[in-house]
Amino acid sequence: MLTELSIRNLAVIEHVHVICKSGFHVLTGETGAGKSIIIDALSLIVGGRGSAEWIRYGSSKAEIEGLFEVESDHPVWEVLERLGIEASMDEGLLIRREITSTGKSTARINGQLVNLTMLREVGECLVNIHGQHEHQSLLKVEEHIHSLDAYGGEQLAPVKAAYRAAYDVYMALKKEMKALQDDSMQTLQRIDLYRFQIDEIAAAKLKVGEDVSLLEERRKLAYAEKLMTNVSESYDLIYSSGSGLDAVNKAMNRIQDIVSYDAKLQPLLEQLQSAYYQLEDAAYQLRDYRENIEFNPSRLDEIELRLDLISSLRKKYGSDVSEILAHYQTIKQELDALEHKDARNEELQQQLDAQGIILAEAGMELSARRKEASESLARDIECELRDLHMERTQFAVQIDLADDSDGIECAGSFVKFNREGIDQVEFMMAPNPGEPLRGLAKIASGGELSRIMLAMKTIFARIDRIPVLVFDEVDTGVSGRAAQAIAEKMSQLSGSCQVFSITHLPQVASMADVHLFIRKVIDNERTYTQVADLDQQGRIEELARMLGGAAVTETTLHHSQEMLVLANEKKTRI
Repeated sequence: MLTELSIRNLAVIEHVHVICKSGFHVLTGETGAGKSIIIDALSLIVGGRGSAEWIRYGSSKAEIEGLFEVESDHPVWEVLERLGIEASMDEGLLIRREITSTGKSTARINGQLVNLTMLREVGECLVNIHGQHEHQSLLKVEEHIHSLDAYGGEQLAPVKAAYRAAYDVYMALKKEMKALQDDSMQTLQRIDLYRFQIDEIAAAKLKVGEDVSLLEERRKLAYAEKLMTNVSESYDLIYSSGSGLDAVNKAMNRIQDIVSYDAKLQPLLEQLQSAYYQLEDAAYQLRDYRENIEFNPSRLDEIELRLDLISSLRKKYGSDVSEILAHYQTIKQELDALEHKDARNEELQQQLDAQGIILAEAGMELSARRKEASESLARDIECELRDLHMERTQFAVQIDLADDSDGIECAGSFVKFNREGIDQVEFMMAPNPGEPLRGLAKIASGGELSRIMLAMKTIFARIDRIPVLVFDEVDTGVSGRAAQAIAEKMSQLSGSCQVFSITHLPQVASMADVHLFIRKVIDNERTYTQVADLDQQGRIEELARMLGGAAVTETTLHHSQEMLVLANEKKTRI
């Protein structure tokens, strides 16, 4: 759960530090006091988009920190490990987000810098924020299939993975077939081009590393005369009479004559002896090298012609002989494929037909699992809706065959499909007895959509194990018994996760375990937002304000006190 939230210089907030507890939290206050800014701050620390415009006027940056306590078996630890973020299960999870006036954003998890993609991936495991307009997503039919698959969970996931693997193979084969069926003139042109290139490279009879060895040989042949002159002179300087070797020999003999008179000369004698033998060896090597120097103008001409040929091929096919030969192998394979296009096309068609059967069977298996999950989901939602005073509402998940352009002949019928399967899913409802089931977009009111979304959130909270749920004025447009039902459902939901709700309804506020009052104050012509954790008397007065508006009377105070007593009684029964 979220244990602490610290906000600095965000919009009208200069500094707010909130200590959070388990259970159901409500945030109340006048319109414009800054309630939604608290939710915006929470959104930022779990990867939401930020902007320099959010920074408080006169400040250089906004800073938000959130401290979470997470159970040791929660999936977030696996995500952190996969992302390479060091974190200990024995300590809290500290997330920090900064946004500067230049628009630069930085994020840290337990002090370690992370990018927004990583932060968002971690945040999705920790917090789910449901805004007052988010229930409109229920009206997007294309999203219903994702909700159903999420509900199907571990029973449906491997079947869907198998379908998608079969789909990817099928589409790859189909793509290859389409490439083979390109314009025949282009194919003939490519065949002619590849044949020319293959013949040209083959005729050169290249060998790997040949260009390097030829350059070395050319260098030796081109400078053979200079090599001969310098090596010969070096040999003569070392080995001829009166040369270096003779001088070292004489010096060695002189020292040898006197070494018996002074032992300190022994090391010098040994150095001279070593130098003599090394010079003698060097002289022999120079002699051998000189004897092997080759004067061969015709060979030099051959090398020049060969290097010119390789240079010409390099300009066309690669930076060195290895790349030229690699290109040769590639175009040989492509030429073979083009020359056997019809055979390959027939082979691909056979593979495509076989893969189509596999795909169709995987799609039907996925569809069958979805139908099983849909029946269970409909029962669960109807059960939750009964708690939300929609007890006579019928809810169903309608699954029809997909209506896409791609399709497969299977078992005598034509099955259409897409990456999600062969199904088209839509949530249906009948709010009143005797009415037919119809799509949500056609009949559901705002209040009904809010309650359906809350019912789904309650169900999915048990599945995805997200520890913090946030509702931003989702009870707008709801009143009376429906408002009380939403309040009780949120309180019930807080038994399995931490719940935050911005609300203007006293029924919802009265059911809270923690009541945070947001107010705006003006001091020295500057606006500040403050957050107070209300005690019992503070809650009574705030509920009275919510009930009576500007005028707080003894009657509204009494009524609000009675609401809190009744709410506590209801919470003990939930």
